[in-house]
Amino acid sequence: MKELDYTAKDITILEGLEAVRKRPSMYIGSTGPRGLHHLIYEVIDNSIDEALAGYCKKIEVYLLSDGSVRVVDDGRGIPVENVPNYGCTAVEIVLTKLHAGAKFGGSGYKVAGGLHGVGLSVVNALSEWLEVEVRRDNKKYRQRFERGEPVSPLKECGFINSRGTTITFLPDSLIFEETHINEEIVCQRLKEMAFLNKGLYLTLIDQRLKEEKRYEFCFNGGIIDFVKHLNANKDPIHEKVIYFESQAKDMHLEVAMQYNDGYLESIYSFANDINTQEGGTHLSGFKAALTRTINDYTRAKGFLKEKEENLSGEDTREGLAAIISIKLKNPQFEGQTKTKLGNTEARSFVEAVVSTKLREFLEENPNEARLIVSKILNATRARQAARKARELVRRKSFLETTTLPGKLADCACQDPSKAEIFLVEGDSAGGSAKQARDRHFQAILPLKGKILNVEKARINKILSSQEIQAIITALGTGVNEDFNLSSARYHKAIIMTDADVDGAHIRALILTFFYRYMQPLIEAGFVYIAQPPLYRLQYDQTVRYAYSEKEMSELLKEVDQKKGITIQRYKGLGEMNPTQLWETTMDPKRRTLLKVTIEDAIMADEIFSILMGDKVEPRREFIQRHAKDVRFLDI
Repeated sequence: MKELDYTAKDITILEGLEAVRKRPSMYIGSTGPRGLHHLIYEVIDNSIDEALAGYCKKIEVYLLSDGSVRVVDDGRGIPVENVPNYGCTAVEIVLTKLHAGAKFGGSGYKVAGGLHGVGLSVVNALSEWLEVEVRRDNKKYRQRFERGEPVSPLKECGFINSRGTTITFLPDSLIFEETHINEEIVCQRLKEMAFLNKGLYLTLIDQRLKEEKRYEFCFNGGIIDFVKHLNANKDPIHEKVIYFESQAKDMHLEVAMQYNDGYLESIYSFANDINTQEGGTHLSGFKAALTRTINDYTRAKGFLKEKEENLSGEDTREGLAAIISIKLKNPQFEGQTKTKLGNTEARSFVEAVVSTKLREFLEENPNEARLIVSKILNATRARQAARKARELVRRKSFLETTTLPGKLADCACQDPSKAEIFLVEGDSAGGSAKQARDRHFQAILPLKGKILNVEKARINKILSSQEIQAIITALGTGVNEDFNLSSARYHKAIIMTDADVDGAHIRALILTFFYRYMQPLIEAGFVYIAQPPLYRLQYDQTVRYAYSEKEMSELLKEVDQKKGITIQRYKGLGEMNPTQLWETTMDPKRRTLLKVTIEDAIMADEIFSILMGDKVEPRREFIQRHAKDVRFLDI
């Protein structure tokens, strides 16, 4: 075999922003909707940094009719002078050079979220065009870029009695799979920023439709209002939101928390206004302090006897809505998308502050303390009752005490990355699926009826449910704190239900269980929704399937000259014979699967609470507000 030459000529050097365009996912996570919206976040974060520095009071985001996005702030404006040794302005440096900015040292910013200095330059690189306007020193300056390259110098273009920066950009359709901005996702981001920056005024103006839409956010209560918002669809057990803050060298901490009568925790952590979705040292410090302080208090007051075991962290967080917001000078984030904080000093600082302040609150508010302790003790009793149930549903390889569910038709494949399991509604459809499947890599788990709504139940009741036990045992991962993704027996869990209202309800119940108790399964991209057809159309010897009303209409237009057309409307999976089910819904070469993702945990938490929780009024309002968005309704 001839040896291939490998010399210096094979080395490629990507200059400037070429690396960003070549490997965009390294900088914004993906080229799908998540990465697209991340562009907007990067621009907003630069304006937020001006607010953190005390110079910005108002931020406006425009979704323009041509698909571009405009972000306007009233901060100090990007400096326009030439940067020594570079021969170009600070504006051009910030927009064309990676790792360039005022946040690596000096007095420009004490606290900032965009610390990598790649935010605006990445947005510029991944935009078809970008225009910047700077207002400072009573003058206005403008410059235009195309795909990261300046096409004009920074020009002074008049006098103006205001200051700030305006960035307008059009996401590049050559980079992104789609370029449609979802205004609800942007609204959620702006709402978070308004909660985290007390008194900051943020506005979204959507000009893409004939009638302009405006969304305005400003919360003078800050994260206290944030916690009230998290509990808006729940019933708090104490009226007063627990709030405290503390300042140390280079760090400032705010914590707000309130217990509700539910069974799930809603705890979100932020560092320099960045949502640290994977937590980090600040969240670890909060959890450790909460568990220790509650245990110390309950023992000191006699709620826990000397021989009784300590309350677990899980117990102390049941029904807790909390926001932990830390601002620090030199945060250490994991990756450009900043989902986890790594500063060790943040843990000790948060732990000390929470321990002291929470102890003070409990001592000074005995009535609220009694309600909180009672809630936690009830959680402990439920946990103890659930212990045996939890053992019953652990993965077979963990223990000797359980076997895979009897109704599971497992696959022969032992490689989880190649194996998939269908969670099928009903025994009838389950029977068809078992006949239709490829036994080598496809497993079938039929589910009887509607599973338990986990939004309204404690863990002991959840783990006593036969259908939920079957799901947990079949998947093999465990749940909650016992969850272990590496133990997953299948890397595709496919929910396959009927295309009707009952099927949609069952799908929602299964997704609620996955989101609340197996969230890492969704985050890993292991959860899918099957798309069975609505119609079967036959003419002559030809069979066609339609997966939506629109697709059916288009098919009918194609074959309207044909005779002897037979149309079958599928009300359920059980109406399809195994061959039809295979070729439409289960064959990897022809099927359509929807991957379930979590774009925003706070938004998902809110929607699950509204749709699956106890309160009827928020659910009614949600349905009325989104009635026009319904794509299929079975009457």
